[in-house]
Amino acid sequence: MPPVHTGAPVTTGASTPSSPAPAAPEAHAPGRPGYRRMSLALFAAGLATFALLYSTQALLPAISDGFGVTAGQASWTVSAATGALALFVLPLSALSERFGRTRMMTVSMLVAVGVGLLVPFAPNLEWLVALRAVQGAAIAGIPASAMAYLAEEVKPKALVGAIGLFVAGNSIGGMSGRLVTGWAAQAWGWRGGLLAVGVMALACAAAFLVLLPRARFFRPASLNPRAVGRTVAGHLRDPLLLRLYGIGALFMTVFGAVYTVIGYRLVDEPFSLGQGVIGSIFLIYLVGTVSSAAAGQLVARAGRRGALYLAVTTTALGLLLSLADSLAAILVGLVLITAGFFAGHAVASAAVSRTATSGRAQASALYQSAYYLGSSAGGTLGALAYHSAGWAATVGIALLAVLGVVSITLYGSHAARAERRHGSLAAAR
Repeated sequence: MPPVHTGAPVTTGASTPSSPAPAAPEAHAPGRPGYRRMSLALFAAGLATFALLYSTQALLPAISDGFGVTAGQASWTVSAATGALALFVLPLSALSERFGRTRMMTVSMLVAVGVGLLVPFAPNLEWLVALRAVQGAAIAGIPASAMAYLAEEVKPKALVGAIGLFVAGNSIGGMSGRLVTGWAAQAWGWRGGLLAVGVMALACAAAFLVLLPRARFFRPASLNPRAVGRTVAGHLRDPLLLRLYGIGALFMTVFGAVYTVIGYRLVDEPFSLGQGVIGSIFLIYLVGTVSSAAAGQLVARAGRRGALYLAVTTTALGLLLSLADSLAAILVGLVLITAGFFAGHAVASAAVSRTATSGRAQASALYQSAYYLGSSAGGTLGALAYHSAGWAATVGIALLAVLGVVSITLYGSHAARAERRHGSLAAAR
């Protein structure tokens, strides 16, 4: 390591007091300088990410009418974006290990916003799906890098809360994106709706660039494909991480199915709601903001598995309520589904960051990949089920995914008890 020159004159024959060493940087924590800026910056990133990623979801009935296609065909404008994100999140997270979390998030944000401003001018469904796939691939650089950035820069005790705020940005992005597109589409058509959300994401990107503190604990790693492969293989051999990946995928299957199809249900009889009113339904995402931000307190009181049981129970009750042919019951059902989903997602994603002691970007990337594959599967299967047999079939798909989360969590509880018994026997010997 080369010597550090302080600029002080060099003297001989006499000792001089040495300059005090600079204080080591401290990790961010609530109440400390930089924490507020970091939280606001990543909140803006989460907002832009979800607003762009699901920008076509509230507009699917209008896109179906505009291009003369079915619900299943139009749903590919959502599934292409989430599917591309799932495919690209791992390689882009590996690049973030070499070039830095903040650089990866910045480039990804700028590309995603740039494509978002082109999406409204797609001449046909094929071009729209292709542009959405490119946009999803660009967005892939944000979530895993953000999780790794938080795990490195935030004190461990504050990590669940910090990730909860990032997820809260996701929920508000999902809400505001759909709200903006819904009312803008009612005034200027679905293309005007997509342009409006692109402009909103541009403002979020500007806030992100201005506010984000530089990384202080990041250490670049070499781009060694074999080393990355070994890290990924190690994560995939970890039983707890595998369970968390499965939970994320299944939760998002529920969410993708419900929110891809709900617009079709509400635009049909007996509700016949307008595009702007349907967009306003997504104000329910504010419930997700609260539940994800409160996930840290929930885990502290009930434990991780207890929090997950509460999340799946809430989600299942919401799904059953949504079966009623009553707008009030559907709205209450959506509130419960949204609260349960965002709480479960915040708990699972924070557990991934805490479980992985090395290769955190790859661990988070694998979670994000599973999560968005679940979104693609849920959106496509939910739309096909609705087209074939109505809303009850979509709810059936979602309930099967909820049952999967319960099964994985029960298995995790059993495995933890078996491990404790084994440890007790080993200690007794």
